[in-house]
This record gives sequence, structure tokens and C-alpha cells, in this order.
Amino acid sequence: MQETTFLILTALAQGPQHGYGIIQDVSRISGDRVALRAGTLYGALERLDADGLIAMDREEVVDGRLRRYYRLSEEGSARLAEEAKRLQESAATALQRLGARRPGLAGGGATALQRLDVRGPGLANGAAIALQRLGADHLGFAGGAA
Repeated sequence: MQETTFLILTALAQGPQHGYGIIQDVSRISGDRVALRAGTLYGALERLDADGLIAMDREEVVDGRLRRYYRLSEEGSARLAEEAKRLQESAATALQRLGARRPGLAGGGATALQRLDVRGPGLANGAAIALQRLGADHLGFAGGAA
């Protein structure tokens, strides 16, 4: 899954959002590393809708302009959960291997993620936010991510 797709799905995991809200949320989730442009976002939303990962939730008029809200579908939620778990496992492996060289990272992925403070920017942060928004406690992810 491409990072942009992952971040858009993560933004929608918290609930329906309109385009500008998604752009802002993606920026926040990525620690300001990813700045989506409207054209990029709407192209991605069309593709994700066609793939069944998101759906239009509703439309409303705000200040004379149509605002379309999108939501995560069940399929999108499942795919996001799979990808977040995969990223979490990959990050844990990387941190564990780094721990052999850097004693401060020893103790496994969960401990290392905590030591690195997953609330900061980066891919581990995106996985942690995705798992948190999906309700990792009931999805069977050991130890959660946040």
C-alpha cells in the first residue's frame, strides 16, 4: 500500500471527513512530511472509492460550496488494519535489529517504539495512529501501538 493511501485511510479511520479536513489530517499524521494537493487527494479518493476502500458519506453546502464527506468502508478498515499491523511488525523488526548495534533500542519493537516516542513524525507514527483509530485493542494487535 502506498504511503498516501495509508495516510488517507488513517485519516478516515477516525470518522467521515471532507477533502480539506483529510489534507490537514494527513499532514498532522505524517508530522508535516506529506502535504497533499487537492488534485492528488481527489484523484486518490476516486481510486479508493472505485476500489471499495472508502465511500461517500454525505454532501452539504457550506458558504455556497458543496462539501463532500468520505468515510472508510468495512473493506478499507480491514485493509488499513492489515497494513498497520504489517508496518508495526516491520518497524519492530528494524528496531530489534538496531538494538543489537544500539543498546538503547534493545528490548523489542514495542519497547523501542515507546523509547523513540511514537507520537513524533515518521512511519511508525502513522502505524500507531492507524491502530489507535481502528481500535487496536479489539483487533487482536498485541500490546497496541499507542
